Amino acid sequence: MRSVTEKAAHFRALHERPGAFVIPNPWDTVSARLLAGLGFEALATSSAASAHTMGRRDGGITREQALAHARTIVDAVDLPVSADLEKGFGREPEVVAETIRQAAAVGLVGCTIEDNSGDPEHPLYDLTLATERIAAAAAAARALPFPFMLTARAHNLLFPDSSVDETIRRLQAYEKAGAEVLFAPGLPDIAAVKTVCSSISKPFNFMVGIKGKSFSVRELEQAGVRRISLATSLYRAAMTGLLDAIRELKDKGEFSFVDRSATTAELIKIMGI
Repeated sequence: MRSVTEKAAHFRALHERPGAFVIPNPWDTVSARLLAGLGFEALATSSAASAHTMGRRDGGITREQALAHARTIVDAVDLPVSADLEKGFGREPEVVAETIRQAAAVGLVGCTIEDNSGDPEHPLYDLTLATERIAAAAAAARALPFPFMLTARAHNLLFPDSSVDETIRRLQAYEKAGAEVLFAPGLPDIAAVKTVCSSISKPFNFMVGIKGKSFSVRELEQAGVRRISLATSLYRAAMTGLLDAIRELKDKGEFSFVDRSATTAELIKIMGI
């Protein structure tokens, strides 16, 4: 097994090499091992998928629960793992900084911090506070004994009356505050993706998973994207397969899904167990 320092160095190198790489999002040990066995070079948790494994909604688990879950992914594979740590589990910059330190302690080599406040009345943190939160997280990351890739997420496009211009303004502020990767879910089209990528100097992470707003690896790479994450996409695909099998059983009393399913031997081989 590689050390956390070796994993961190490899993770940074993935962002620095030409082209884009896909960082898929497992939700448990099995999915993590399958993705590793299929050749992916890094993994990332999804806050929603992680919460669902505990029977909770996105945002419904504590920092301790999120990091304990991330630890299971870290321990399952010999790959760099980044975590979706939502808003950092607190409003104040020092809380976010402490989240970074605790994330590193469980073996993570990166994480994302978003500017979604969780308050329905004021869903986004004021840009000044949002930037201070990223600055505190970046300072905590720089103080670690290994390179830790901090990703800052601008969430304005997920709410009404938003604009790509505001997204760019936020991402540029987070870049200046020390974020090493930038992220903005909800970009409406590939032209907007290209505009955002050309407006920043740090690597941009595009999130696949929104219907009508997900594009191919080739399109994203040509637009300037360096990292492609999948959010809950694979988790939802797996659950769709499960639901289809259950509905076939309950509605028809049939089992044709067995003929379409991977064998236990195939799964064991991919997982390397």
